Amino acid sequence: MKTSPLPALRCLNLLCALALTAGAVRAADAVAAPAAPAPAAGAGPAGRGLAAPGGRGGRGGGGPVIPPGPPAPVPAAVAIPRPTADELAQMNAALKQFVTTNTSPAKALLQKYQSMVTIPAPRANSAIAPSLNAGYMAKHTRNLEEAKLGDVDILFMGDSITDNLHGGDHKPVFDQYFGTLKTANFGIGGDNTQGVLWRLQNGEGQGFQPKVIQLMIGTNNSGGNTSAEIAEGVGAIVLEMRKDFPAAKILLLGIFPRATPGSAARNTVAGVNAIISKLDDRQHVFFLDISAKFLDANGLIPSDVMADMPPLHPTAKGDAIWFEAVKGPLANLLKGVAP
Repeated sequence: MKTSPLPALRCLNLLCALALTAGAVRAADAVAAPAAPAPAAGAGPAGRGLAAPGGRGGRGGGGPVIPPGPPAPVPAAVAIPRPTADELAQMNAALKQFVTTNTSPAKALLQKYQSMVTIPAPRANSAIAPSLNAGYMAKHTRNLEEAKLGDVDILFMGDSITDNLHGGDHKPVFDQYFGTLKTANFGIGGDNTQGVLWRLQNGEGQGFQPKVIQLMIGTNNSGGNTSAEIAEGVGAIVLEMRKDFPAAKILLLGIFPRATPGSAARNTVAGVNAIISKLDDRQHVFFLDISAKFLDANGLIPSDVMADMPPLHPTAKGDAIWFEAVKGPLANLLKGVAP
C-alpha cells in the first residue's frame, strides 16, 4: 500500500515556518542607532529647581554606548520560553532524522539545504542587558543629585515622554496636577529598558525611597526588539525597583500608542502592553493602560494630542489626558489603597 505524503508535507510546513522564524530573528538582531538629541527643554524638575541639561529627547543622544552588563533577571510572568542546550540538541537531532528518512517529493531539496533545517539558539535579549548611551550621562548625573535630596512622594521614571515634563509648555500642566507633591522626574529622552536598568543599578535606585513610582518605558526599544523582548526588559526593571524600593507601590503604565493603526510601531507597543499586564500583582505592582484615551474613533492620534509625525510625544493637551487618567490611581497608592 502506498504511504500518503500528507504527514511528511505537514512536517515540511513546520520546518519552513521554523526556518522563516529563524531568519526573521536574525534580521532583527541589529538595534537602530539613536539620532542626535533635540534642543534642551528648559526648566528643572517640578518642586526641586535642578537644571535639566541635555535634550528633550525621544530621539536619542550622541556618544557611544556603555558596554552592556550581564542580563538582568526577569519575572516568570513575562519570561520568554528558551530551550536548554540539551532540549535544542534533541530538537535538531529529530529534524536531522526527519530529513534523512524523508520520502516526500521535497526530499532532494531538504537534503540539499539540510544546513538550513535547524532551530537556532534564541538570540540574547539586549533589552535586559543594562547599558546606557554615554550621551545621557549629564541627565543621569542630574538624577543622582535629585536622589540625594530624598523625601520623594512620587518618582516618575521613563524616557522623553516623561523627560519633557521638566520644561516648556509641559511643566505648567504637570504642576497643575502634581505641583503640591514631592516629585522626582528621572525621565531621559531617548532612553530604553536597558538604560533604565543601568541607571537604577548605578545610583538612581539608591539613596532615597519614593512612596509611589510611575513607570513607563520601552517605546524606544520598538525599532530593534520584539514585543516579548521589550516586555522582558520592563519586567526586569520592575524586579530591580522592587529590590531598590521595597516599600514603594509601582503604577506600571502601558506604553502610549504611537504612529498609526496597523503600523509596526503601534503593533509592537500593543504587544508589549498585553504581556506586561501580567506583572500586575495587586499588591506592589498595578498595571494601567490608558492608550484608548489618546485615540479618536478611527484609532488615530489627533494632532493636538501628539503633534509630531508620526505621533509619539504628547502635547500639553496630551499631558492633561495622561494626568487626568493617573491622578486618582496615584493618589490612592499614596494612601496605600489599590487603584
